[in-house]
Formats: sequence, C-alpha cells, structure tokens
Amino acid sequence: MSKVSGSTASPMSLVVEADGGSRGNPGPAGYGAVVRDAATGQVLAETAEYIGTATNNVAEYRGLIAGLRAARALDPAATVRVRMDSKLVVEQMSGRWKIKHPGMRPLAAEARSVLPPEAVTYEWIPRERNKYADRLANEAMDAGRRGEKWRPSASTAELTAREDLPTVDSAALSVPPVPATPPATTESSAEARAAARAAVRQARVRQPEQPELPEAAGGGTDPTAVTAAPERAGGTAQGWGPDLGTPTTFVLLRHGETALTPLKRFSGSGGTDPELSPAGLGQAEAAAAALAARGTVQDVVASPLTRCRQTAEAVAARLGLKVETDEDLREADFGAWEGLTFAEARERYPRDLAAWLADPGAAPTGGESFAAVTRRVERARDRLLERYRGRTVLLVTHVTPIKILVRLALGAPPESLFRMELSPAALSAVAYYADGNASVRLFNDTAHLR
Repeated sequence: MSKVSGSTASPMSLVVEADGGSRGNPGPAGYGAVVRDAATGQVLAETAEYIGTATNNVAEYRGLIAGLRAARALDPAATVRVRMDSKLVVEQMSGRWKIKHPGMRPLAAEARSVLPPEAVTYEWIPRERNKYADRLANEAMDAGRRGEKWRPSASTAELTAREDLPTVDSAALSVPPVPATPPATTESSAEARAAARAAVRQARVRQPEQPELPEAAGGGTDPTAVTAAPERAGGTAQGWGPDLGTPTTFVLLRHGETALTPLKRFSGSGGTDPELSPAGLGQAEAAAAALAARGTVQDVVASPLTRCRQTAEAVAARLGLKVETDEDLREADFGAWEGLTFAEARERYPRDLAAWLADPGAAPTGGESFAAVTRRVERARDRLLERYRGRTVLLVTHVTPIKILVRLALGAPPESLFRMELSPAALSAVAYYADGNASVRLFNDTAHLR
C-alpha cells in the first residue's frame, strides 16, 4: 500500500469529495472524486470515469463508491469524511432518508461495503465548494464523448478548481486530529495516486458479444451503438425552445436469443413462440444487471410472447418491479414464412418477398404488413405515453416494433426499417416531449454483453 511520505502507523484521516453528472438525465454520464488529507488539505488521489448513459443520481453514487475505494487504497483503517453537493446521497447514506428507488439500493449497499460504516461520515456542501470533483466528472464525460478514457495525466481539474478550494482542517470536519506530516514528495504522491487509481478500476464481467442475428431480414453484423450528440458541460441538454418538463422515456430492449435466432429464421407472432435459449437467458441477465446499475427504469411492459416475457422478468426481478404485457408490442406475423430463412422464403415465395421488400403495405404470404404493424405499434405508443407520462418505462419487445418506434421518432421513411441493425438483448431509448416531439437517445447498445 503506497502512502504519502512521512505517514505514521496511525490511521489516516481523509476527506473524500465526490460528484457525478448526466447530460440529459438520463444521458451521457460520468463521475469524479478526489481524496485529501484532512489535516493539510493536500490532494492524495483523484479518479474519474465515463459510465455511459445514466442518471445524475446513479453517477453521484458511482462517484461516491470510487472515492471511498480510493481512500481505502490509501489506508483501509482510515477515518473518512465524505463531502458532496448531492443532498439525496448525503441524506440517504447518513440514514436520514429512505432509499425508495430500487435501482439505488444496490449502489448504496456497495458504498457502505467499501469501508466500515463507523469510519465514514457525510457532509453536504454547496456546489461551488465541490468544483474539483465536478470538474473531474465533466472531464470524464468529455473524454467519453470523444470515445476516450479519462486520463489523470491530462486532467486540469486541480488547477481549474484551486482558487475556489476551501481550507480543510480536522477540527472543521469533526474527525480526530492526526499528526501533521511533511508535504509528500513528487514520487511518493504519484505512487499514492497510482495505487488509488488502480483500486477504483472496476472489473466488468461480460459475455462475448453476439453477432447481429435479427428475427427477420434486414440485419447485419458488428453492431454500432449511437453516441448522444454533444451537449453543454455541467448540466442537462440545452435546447432551442422552452422547458417542456420531464419527458416520457421508452427504454427499448430486444429480447435475448432463441434457438431460431442464430439460424436467422423468421420468428414472428404467428409461429411456435420459442423460449429463450441458454445464450438468450444469459443475455437477459446481462441486460438486467446493466439496467439495475443505471437505476432509471420505473415500469416494465413486455410483448406477450414467451421470449419477451422471460427477458422482462429477468429485469423486473432485479428492479423489484412487476411486468405488464401489451398485445400491440408483439412481433409481426410472418405467415407462411415463419421458421424459414430469408433464402428459403425467396425460393418459395419470390413475388411475395419482392413485394414485401418494396412496399410497406405488402404482407408476407398469409402474414402481416409493416404498415399494419406500424398502426398497432402507434396505438401502443400513444396508450403507454398517456399511462406513464413523465416516467421511464422499459419496453421489452422485438425487432420490428423497436425499429418502428425509432423510425417514427426520427420521422424516417418506411424503407429505413431495412437499414437498421438490432442485436439480441440490445438497448435503445426514445424520449417523448410534451410538444409531441421525440428524441432518439440510444440505439442498438450492446456494451453490457461484452
């Protein structure tokens, strides 16, 4: 364990300043944390990370966890004073407020497990006194927007925030005083920061990424997640119009694989209703873990088909929610093509297939046209927007309904349905605003499967 030069065997007294932010809430998110010596105010460690799409509260908790881990890396026996500008996190971790959101409970439990609870106290501070951690979080989000990782060697957070930093002393923090230590040498300080940075790297166990295996034609390989457009640092997205309030957000999850998926066979609502394969069950659990970590989903609605209900139940079990079903979220009925490959359907029904590819009003042989599916998906969308106004709802459904929802949000033509790739257990998201407009925030995200 690396510590600052001149430290004694006595437990260290440390201050953790942590913050997190989301540009969109939920949106591209990151956290930052800094560890100081309580007696001198000297910076001993700093850490930051871009965490993908998350809410402000999730990012704040992640910053807290990273800061506590960095403190533990410096001294597992340390007494720690946490200072944050999140009233919610401070009051919940102090035990004065209940943690009502099920997605926050695992994060709070993880934070409590880093150090003995009796060694950690919490203090709320105004945002202007938390500029160092805030700057680290914004650096992490900026790096993530560029497709890079935050690098401590490139950070200017300490220099930017230095003129605003308050004086920190043990008396003001109500922690036992410790003997003053000489300033750390450059070498020892670097060692301490390196040790803390190593401690906060979080290992992510992910399954190998599955290829794009859609239920119907129009899929491909090598899925690419869409990155949110750059937004102004330090807050929610800045638009051109008035504040329209909290949008209703549909998080769109395609179900996991079935036995038909890797064979690339048509599998709609008119076939055998297959269940998830072992690989599909694993994908459902991976999606459930990712959504639980984000902590944003408030309701779960699924297609009534078995593969979607199994996927939805895996997520709902993690979140402590129940699953509602909606008939209009079922996959298209592919009629006589059910269970066939694209090549087999082309060989047996060449004219019908050619018409289907050219005209959204043309149906598969004995099946359902994209135009008909669009009408019922629109019904489901409008009904769910009314029922869950201002909430974040997970819709577990199929390739065609998800592509239709994305197409309608973008105002794209029907032929765009054949130009989207959607992997099993991939996540997408659309936000709907009070003025009737929509914004696609995410598409075909499979990071949780890697």
